[in-house]
Amino acid sequence: MKKLLVLSLMLLFSFHSFSQVSPDEMEYIQSIFGMEKRAAVKEMINLNANSNAFWSLYDEYEMERKDLGKERISLLEKYANNYESMSNENVDQLIKESMDLSMKTDKLISKYYKKMKNEVGSVPAAQFYQLEHYLLSEIRASIMGEMPLIESVRQ
Repeated sequence: MKKLLVLSLMLLFSFHSFSQVSPDEMEYIQSIFGMEKRAAVKEMINLNANSNAFWSLYDEYEMERKDLGKERISLLEKYANNYESMSNENVDQLIKESMDLSMKTDKLISKYYKKMKNEVGSVPAAQFYQLEHYLLSEIRASIMGEMPLIESVRQ
């Protein structure tokens, strides 16, 4: 679990300067995070003889998760670049996009939990589910702790 905390902190520091990161740099950061995360998952999840099936599904999941991660980074950049001067409509749109992205992420984790349960069993699938939600919660809390509150909307 300590390794997962370090992983979460690494991602937080990556996001701390996200508005100054190029797409190539972000791809690099995501690949480093993905490798570290994979090592943590390998250490934490108890796999049986179906480990190849698990890793195949995990890789599929990670590809889809990375796409959502890019959306989240884009949303954070939009917030960082505009939070001092957003209109009511901008604030509302930003929150709607954030809620939509959270629902997509939760659906993705649930989708792969079901696939993994069928392929590798309930215990490894449940461990995957727990680890993903733990990391996601840590990352969300870290990002929210770094974000300034939306300024009062100017009329």
